[in-house]
Amino acid sequence: MDTSGRTLIVNADDFGRSEAVNRGVARGHEKGIVTSASLMVRRHAAKEAAAYSSEHPNLSLGLHIDLGEWIYRDGRWYAVEEVPGPPREEVERQLADFVRLVGRQPTHIDSHQHVHREEAVGLVLAEVARQLGIPLRGHGSRVQYCGSFYGQSAKGDLLHAAISVESLLDLLAALPAGVTELGCHPGVGADDDFPYGKERSIELETLCDPKVRAGLVANRIQLSSFAALQA
Repeated sequence: MDTSGRTLIVNADDFGRSEAVNRGVARGHEKGIVTSASLMVRRHAAKEAAAYSSEHPNLSLGLHIDLGEWIYRDGRWYAVEEVPGPPREEVERQLADFVRLVGRQPTHIDSHQHVHREEAVGLVLAEVARQLGIPLRGHGSRVQYCGSFYGQSAKGDLLHAAISVESLLDLLAALPAGVTELGCHPGVGADDDFPYGKERSIELETLCDPKVRAGLVANRIQLSSFAALQA
């Protein structure tokens, strides 16, 4: 892959979280600019997501390590769900589940709510990524990560302007040279998916807007995937 220009990987997180999210990822891939997705193997719609992936090989599929869910309320973070046990054992379990569901290794690896930014989880995922020879989100210089396309602040405040067509076009215009991963979270009928619900449908509309595709062309940005990066 030529990295002298600007290359964009659009990766949908939370694939397998629910049927609503799966519908959003599928539509974003078929009608929009989504090129890759990250699978949550613990969630009930993971099998359906894996089946879709096998039928759509152009959608790169990575592993979205899922160690629970946290919300910010009244000035502090609260755990809605936490996966017990050492992170290494759970990561190895989820990697094995991914291979069982998908039939191959992931093309990339990241984590739900970016828990791999914590040192203990980050060290484990860095080792797994190194052993598999795949990118770990936010690590290394080969792929830059952009998380600006997100409809809430870190504390849950609404930022719907950040997932508008206009904001995405501005982001594309300012994209740096090299390979950039743009994170996204599309969904169809996911308004009740707390804590990130109706934002998913807004994201999907933006990702599928023809003006965004035109913006890629106008800015001479090559749309690619993690599988293509490996090739």
